[in-house]
Amino acid sequence: MKKLFDEVKMNRLTVKNRLVRSATWEGIADPYGNIDERSYKIYEELARGGVGLIIGGFTSVADNDFYFDGMMRLSNNSLIPQYKKLTDLVHKYDCKIIAQLALGAFYRNGAQIEPDYMTADEIKTVIQQFAEAAERAEKAGFDGVQIHAAHFFFLSRFISPRVNHRTDIYGGNTDNRMRILLEIMDGIREVCPDLHITIKINSSDFTFGGLEQDESLYISKRLSAFGIDSIEVSGNGTSVGGIKAHVNEAYFLDFAAKLADEVQTPIILVGGLRAKDTMEDVLNTTKIELLSLSRPLLREPDFPNRLRDEENAVSKCVSCNRCYSSDCHKCVFRR
Repeated sequence: MKKLFDEVKMNRLTVKNRLVRSATWEGIADPYGNIDERSYKIYEELARGGVGLIIGGFTSVADNDFYFDGMMRLSNNSLIPQYKKLTDLVHKYDCKIIAQLALGAFYRNGAQIEPDYMTADEIKTVIQQFAEAAERAEKAGFDGVQIHAAHFFFLSRFISPRVNHRTDIYGGNTDNRMRILLEIMDGIREVCPDLHITIKINSSDFTFGGLEQDESLYISKRLSAFGIDSIEVSGNGTSVGGIKAHVNEAYFLDFAAKLADEVQTPIILVGGLRAKDTMEDVLNTTKIELLSLSRPLLREPDFPNRLRDEENAVSKCVSCNRCYSSDCHKCVFRR
């Protein structure tokens, strides 16, 4: 019988429990990716709150990625020391931390370029950027990296048939569109053979002509066969409002459970988890190994400790999504 507070051993990573803080946008880094002092407080509070693994917020691999203001970055070596300070704070609490490596969009001469119009050399540049950022993450003390291929950012768009209409080896069919993911994995493995590599992927793009569940399942199974260490299942248009305990939790569960049945790779479920008994039921009726939380930890960074100590714990998050319009994505109900 699986329990929330089992130790979990995965390839290249062991975590003290099954609770993961899913990557959550803060938007408070400066334009060069330097960490705001508030970030240190946020991550230390999360680690102290009892979560076993933290996946850091969206961290761009490119200096010239202007998709958002406030992005963290691992795009040059000068950033390594301040990220080392961050990982040291988290590790004090026997908590592991993974850097979410991402690209909002590809830019050429300041203009956003869609995948169809990129040259082969530009695609190779992106692959190299991910590998170099992973090497910086390892030097900064991160326990792994997550390739962000969800939520319709660059990699999610690249693998989607809605966006990618290339006719070369990077387009035209599923295997070609996902080739960039395998080459990024290869690039990271070459420079960081001992680093845990996970990926976040849409179960569906939920848009006409986009990635649908059968194709996403195929891609995920290919990633598993290729040696990805874990997979976090998400979807485009996340953060469903109005989630209530025991009513409409775990909205990506069906896909994640099916994937977990078909691969040996540990599967991480994110999306609408609120009650302890729901979480335990997911663990013990499926082969899903870890559960990922975002909004509940904005409301209560110490929710994992309460899950450990209270038999019938339920998150105080009401899924109002007002955190997304607040400074630093704070819960508006926290005092």
